[in-house]
Parts: sequence; structure tokens; C-alpha cells
Amino acid sequence: MQTILYSAKDRGSADYGWLKPNYYFSFSQYHNPSKVHFGVLRVLNDDFIMGGGMFPPHPHDNMEIITIPLTGALQHKDSTGSEGLIKTGDIQIMSAGSGIQHSEANASATEPLTIFQIWVFPKDRDIKPRHDQRSFDVTKRDNQWQIVVSPREEDNALWINQDARFALTNISAGKTIEYKNGFAGNGVFLLVINGSVEINGTTLNKRDALGIRDAESFIINATEDAELLAIEVPMGF
Repeated sequence: MQTILYSAKDRGSADYGWLKPNYYFSFSQYHNPSKVHFGVLRVLNDDFIMGGGMFPPHPHDNMEIITIPLTGALQHKDSTGSEGLIKTGDIQIMSAGSGIQHSEANASATEPLTIFQIWVFPKDRDIKPRHDQRSFDVTKRDNQWQIVVSPREEDNALWINQDARFALTNISAGKTIEYKNGFAGNGVFLLVINGSVEINGTTLNKRDALGIRDAESFIINATEDAELLAIEVPMGF
């Protein structure tokens, strides 16, 4: 097993007033040559959006874009004709494909919104742009993995144009959980949303992450109640 620590305190950051992002990988004005991507995982932004904040319409192409609201609700609209609210417990995925425009806004004029914005390089380029979202029962991830994004029908998850999987769990203090790769040779970017865990002798606290490669499975020990996101991706890029 090879690991790379992505400490919360070492993330890039910015302050645009209405938007306060933290960057795990190089993005916008933040550039760290040692943290450009993890396999096909290109962007992971931890965004704090003030009430009334909005990303105006802007284009994307050939990227799989996943949005995970942590608190609040996000108003989405795109050039495929899709629009609606994405709330806590929901996951959204957008295949930018040959080209798409979208806008995103905090649905509240007064309350802040926190989200993860995640970009994954696609498996096939220039596909027809698409949008999908789903509400997941968060109780189904108590001390077990709930797969929320996957290209495989049997995973009962949102489809992604890549051999990648996203899984969430809420693990109780003192419990252990094993992660097993869905695709041979993939790496896993494990992010602690809240709480604290230990993996192979490394302690991770809130918003710390660990890039794990050359391991088809690994064990996670919860040192306190923890909420985790596992992003499994191909490493060849």
C-alpha cells in the first residue's frame, strides 16, 4: 500500500466574499505541482457559499462533475434543460461530454450552503451531455458503504462515464470497516467529512484525506464517530 496525505490545513483556499473554497488539488489561482490530480480525480473543492451566492452560467466539456451538498440546498440549471434543487442527502452528476453550460446558486438568500464539487476525467470523450441526480437514504450507510456513483447497474447508483465509484459511510466510534476496490488496480481517495479515523497507522481528522494506491482493500478504524467519502478511480492518466 502506498499513501499520500492531503491534510486539511495544507489545502489551498480563497475568499471571494460570497464564496470561500478550499482546494485539495490545484485549481483557479491555487497551484501546487505536487497536488494536481489523483489518478483521474482532477478536482475536489470544499465550498462554503453565502446566502444568495451564485455561480453564473459557465461552460464545461469532457468532465464528469459530481456535486455533494453537505448542508443547505443548491439550485441547478443547465443547457440540457435540467433544473431543480439538490439537497443534503442528494447526489448530482453531470457528464459535460461534448459541451454543456450550467449555473448553480445557493437556494437560500440568507443561509449558507456547503458542498463538495468533484471533477473526474471521463472514460469516453465527447459523449452527449447529460445530467442526473438522486436522493439517497442516509440510514443505509450506517457502519456500511453506500455506493452512490458507479458505472455498474448492480451498484444501484448514479451512472458515471468512468470506471470509478463513490461511496459514503457513517461509522461509529470503535467500529472498523473494510473498503474493497470495485475495479482492479484503482486507487482510493478517502476523505474524512467529519470525525476521526485511523488507516494503516495514519490518523485522519475532519477534512483530512488519504490517497491510497497499490491496495485492493484496506481497513479503517473509527477513533470517533466519522462520516467518510471514498472516491475510487483509475490511476492511469
